[in-house]
Amino acid sequence: MEQTTNVNTVSRIAQGTVFKGEMTSPHDIRIDGHFEGDIQSEGKVVIGEAAFFKGKISCNDLDFWGKADTEAVVKGTLSMHSGCVVTGSVRTQKLIVELGSSFDGTCAMLKDAQKAPVAASAAEKAEKK
Repeated sequence: MEQTTNVNTVSRIAQGTVFKGEMTSPHDIRIDGHFEGDIQSEGKVVIGEAAFFKGKISCNDLDFWGKADTEAVVKGTLSMHSGCVVTGSVRTQKLIVELGSSFDGTCAMLKDAQKAPVAASAAEKAEKK
């Protein structure tokens, strides 16, 4: 059975939008604008074709279509699609790299026990203060 996503549960930064800060969501996130900061998602994160992302990402699945300078931890599948330009470091359990994508950085494959998030949540940061 194919899993469907309720469009109302997807957080989106639209093309032309500039966002700086931290985003935490139990749902999917799609970035089509300019995002600088950290993202934590229990769902899938998509960096769209027109997007630029700079920061840390911790999520279940991650699709790169646009440009990113990142440190990412992906518990499931990381996909780099044709036309994307990614620099930085990634840690993932599964990796898909399409012909025509660009990656300049380091990649480490995770085992089940290594699935630790890359960015501390807002609650964890508040506890440390």
